[in-house]
Formats: sequence, C-alpha cells, structure tokens
Amino acid sequence: MPRLITLTTDFGTRDAFVGVMKGVILRLNPDAILVDITHDIAPQNVAHAAFVLASAVPYFPPNTIHLVVVDPGVGSARRALAAQVGETFFVAPDNGVLSLVLPPSSSVIHLTNPAYWLPRVSTTFHGRDIFAPVAAHLSLGVPLAALGTPIDDWVQLPQTRATRHGDIITGRVVYIDRFGNALTNIGEELLEGLERARLVVRVGAQTLHGIHTTYTDVAPGDALALVSSTFHIEIAVREGNAAQTLGIHIGDEVRIESAIC
Repeated sequence: MPRLITLTTDFGTRDAFVGVMKGVILRLNPDAILVDITHDIAPQNVAHAAFVLASAVPYFPPNTIHLVVVDPGVGSARRALAAQVGETFFVAPDNGVLSLVLPPSSSVIHLTNPAYWLPRVSTTFHGRDIFAPVAAHLSLGVPLAALGTPIDDWVQLPQTRATRHGDIITGRVVYIDRFGNALTNIGEELLEGLERARLVVRVGAQTLHGIHTTYTDVAPGDALALVSSTFHIEIAVREGNAAQTLGIHIGDEVRIESAIC
C-alpha cells in the first residue's frame, strides 16, 4: 500500500541511524514512499525541529505521515506519541516537537501497545524500535486507536508563538539556516495594519529599520529584516551571515514596534 512518510531527525547522515529507520519501515511496508525533510536539526534542539516541521507540513499531501525523532529524553519517562490532524498523522516523542502542528482538537495517542513496535526495544534508539514501526503500521492502515491510550495533555513548548499587543510584537529567533539567516516565530500576519517601512526591529543590541521585500533592498554586507519564504520575519545580512555578523542566537528575543516620529 503506497503511503508517504516523511522523516525529520537530528541524526545527520554520517551514521546508519536514518538508513536503519528506513529499513524498518520498508520491511513492514515495501511500498511506502519515504521523503527526507531534514536530518540536520541541531542536535537535541526540539524547538528547531518544531519550527522546521511546521514550515514543511503544509506542502505535503494531507494523508502524509510525518515521523519526527529529535529525542533528548529517549529511554526516560517521556511518552511516545502518534497523532492525527484531519487526514495527516504525526509520530514523535512527547517533548513539544509537535507544538506548532497540533491544534487543541487533535487526536493524540500515547504509544503503549508493543504489538506495533519491534520485538526488542533499546533504551537509546526509539526511532528504530518504536517510532519507525508505528509509522509503517499507520501506513498499512492500522487505526490510530489501536496504537495505545488517548491523551489530552501532550507537552507544549513555552512561548512557541509570538504575541502582539497594540503596535508592539514580541517573538524569538527559532531557527538559523545554513546561510546564517535568523528565522523568527513572528508570522507575517502579525504585521497587519502596520506601516512596514516605519517599523523598528530589535534583537540583542541590534536595531534594524523597516521590513524589506528582498535581500537586494540593502547594500552587500548590510543587515535587514524581511519576510522569509516561510512567511515569518527573518533577519539577514545581504551576501553575509547574520548570526555571525550580528551575534544572533536561537532563543534571542525579537521586538518589533513603530518608529517614534
């Protein structure tokens, strides 16, 4: 039965971890279609994975199964989850990595039925032994309810969403891409009604003026804020590395407000 399964991990590609997970899936469902979103999530960085996953999910067919293994608590008391939102399924540890894709009305299961795991479960590689086989069984049509126990208290990351109070928007840097661009959790919709050219963006000791349209709005080497391809505010340096040049880190607060005349 063909079914699309995506994989998002912090495993990299140097070791066999990703290949082994794919092998587990394909042994159970040889017709599964596997797509790598990324395996370069910053090691053990759950917030990074949550942002990347949320940015990718809208571009996949609705009946996709998204398998996410960024799991610093592997082997501990943290729960393993499978969830359904509409026709889309998610399989992941219960550590907040699904914070941006699970609305309150989601159907979420604590994976407690070992019939859908590998026979022998390691305490350090649940990606292979629990999450991959569960994703494969879902792709074969096993109902979500068969996998375990329903829950309604799954973990949410703190301040995963930006806020706006009047003309002041507050968010955080949640991702730094390979170019050094700093992506924030401030969605473009929060700018509604504001004059973009008059906005001031503050992050750390840096103050940037205006929300620009393209990198070429400024000279090479200059910093700017603009709307990224994920439709969030991005801080960049034209033909440079904003994270290094401006000293920006994941978790830094970002504040946007109108300039004082």
